[in-house]
Amino acid sequence: MTTLAALFGLTALLYAAVGFGGGSTYTALLLLGGVAVGLVPAITLACNVVVVTGGTIRFARAGLMPWAKALPLIVVAAPLAFLGGLTPVKQGVLVILLGVTLLASAIALLVQPQTAKSVELSPKLLLPIAAAIGYLAGIVGIGGGIFLAPILHLIRWTEARGVAATASLFILVNSLFGLTGQLIKGKGAEMIAAVAGQWPLLVAVLVGGAAGTQLAVKTGPATLIRRLTALLVGFVAVRLLFGF
Repeated sequence: MTTLAALFGLTALLYAAVGFGGGSTYTALLLLGGVAVGLVPAITLACNVVVVTGGTIRFARAGLMPWAKALPLIVVAAPLAFLGGLTPVKQGVLVILLGVTLLASAIALLVQPQTAKSVELSPKLLLPIAAAIGYLAGIVGIGGGIFLAPILHLIRWTEARGVAATASLFILVNSLFGLTGQLIKGKGAEMIAAVAGQWPLLVAVLVGGAAGTQLAVKTGPATLIRRLTALLVGFVAVRLLFGF
C-alpha cells in the first residue's frame, strides 16, 4: 500500500500540474495491482474528485476559468458520463479500451508543443467530441480531461492555463456524474467501503494534487511537466496492452 500510495501521490502531482485528476493512471495502476475491476472505477473517481476539487477552486479564484466557453462542454459531457458509468464493461474490454486511449493521449501530449501550428476545428464539432469523451470517461471510470485537453491545446481554444482550468472542471463534473452511474450500476455500499479502505491513496492524492495545482496556477503547464506526464501515461498504456 505504501508504494501504491507514493505512485498515486506522484501521479496526482504531475496530472494536477496540467489540470488533470490522474484518473486514467489510477485506474491503470489499480488494474495492474489486481484490484477487482468492479471496484476500480469508484476508487479512481473518488481520487479524481479529491484532486480536482481544490484545483478547480484555485483556478476559479485566480481568474483563470473561461466559464462562458467551458460550461457548454460540461453540460453536454456530464449526462453522457453518467450513462457511461451505467454501462457494464468486462475487465478484458476495459483494459484494452483504457490502454488504447492512454496511449493515444500520451502521443498527443508529446507531439503537441505550444508552438505547433494550430488545427482548424468548427465549434459545432467540439460539443459532440466533448460528449463522446464524457461517455468514454464514464465507461472506464475516469474524468476525461486527459482526452479533452490535448484537443483544446491543438486548436488554440484558449491560453494554456485556461485549458488546464477547463480540464479540471471537466474532470470534476464528469467524475461526480460517472461515480453516480457506477454506484447505481453496482453495489453502492460495497464500493463506498472499498473507497474508505483505500484512505492512504486518498491522502496521497490530496497532498500531491495540492502541490501540482499550485504549480499549475503559478506557472502553467510547463513543457517538461507535460512530457513527464506523457511518458508516465505511455508507460502504463504499454504495460496494460502488452502485459510487461
